[in-house]
Amino acid sequence: MIERSADLQLFIDAAFAVFDRQVEDLNGRRSILEIFGLLEHKGVEKHGTGSRLPVCEWLPEALALKVDDPLLQHMLGRFEALEPRLKWRRRSKYDDTASENFVDGHANAVIVGPGGLEDRDDVWLGVTLMAPGVRYPDHNHAPEETYLVLSDGEFRQGDSAWFAPGKGGTFYNLPNIKHAMRSLNTPLFAFWALCA
Repeated sequence: MIERSADLQLFIDAAFAVFDRQVEDLNGRRSILEIFGLLEHKGVEKHGTGSRLPVCEWLPEALALKVDDPLLQHMLGRFEALEPRLKWRRRSKYDDTASENFVDGHANAVIVGPGGLEDRDDVWLGVTLMAPGVRYPDHNHAPEETYLVLSDGEFRQGDSAWFAPGKGGTFYNLPNIKHAMRSLNTPLFAFWALCA
């Protein structure tokens, strides 16, 4: 029987509570119910210490989010307990749509998914952190994706205008849709969930 550590299970439970309450888009709701349903079956968890990148100096500010929402605060607390075990990585593929400060101004960590704390290929649950004034490049991928945004920042889908979901806001990305994000004058901090 595969065991899952208490800190990872507590984070998954807290994340589900927030995604389930916050996501209103019908496709997003279907997707997160499928993702968290799959997460009821445990994968192989890696143990050990994580690694950080220079942009992680912005993590304390991102985690100091001021919200009067107990569920969001609980999720952030569960993430903070888990974070020292995460391996923060840079996106290796990008083009001229990225800002010049992109390389050192961003990091992603996979919590559950390929190369993540729980290594599996059916679902991804992860987080992005960006320093102020950074633009993530246009990109797309086959899995559909639902974002939970916990900071100020702007996002774009296809050729639409930039939009700001706000703290606690969510949105859904269709499979293969071109999308991007950019931070403003504060760090951008967002969780994402994808299903193969």
